Amino acid sequence: MRLYRSLAPVTVAAALVFCLPYAALAHTRVGDGKPPEPKLFGAACRTAVTGSHVVAHCHNPYVDTDRVRLHIECARWWDIDTDSAPVDTGAAMTVRLTGRCWKEVRSVWVSHQRAR
Repeated sequence: MRLYRSLAPVTVAAALVFCLPYAALAHTRVGDGKPPEPKLFGAACRTAVTGSHVVAHCHNPYVDTDRVRLHIECARWWDIDTDSAPVDTGAAMTVRLTGRCWKEVRSVWVSHQRAR
């Protein structure tokens, strides 16, 4: 009788030790086979050229901050092309970027970068 009373708690403890870790393991989720959707990013920018002046308005509808820069390529070979300083556009923000050439503007574009 005494042997039974001393082995019973040890047996229960051993059974719990072997059973609990399995229940505590994280189970992997089974995917549906589709790749994860890309995270939406990037401000929508509109540019306007009036003579030699350029204006860009960029609105960021997403949560992640978008660092935008205005790039201007001038038409004349002696006219210096310009790049604006980067501007952080936070969620639901609209920013205005400006620049100019001395004479005609050949092309204009806005670059985007994820802000850290």
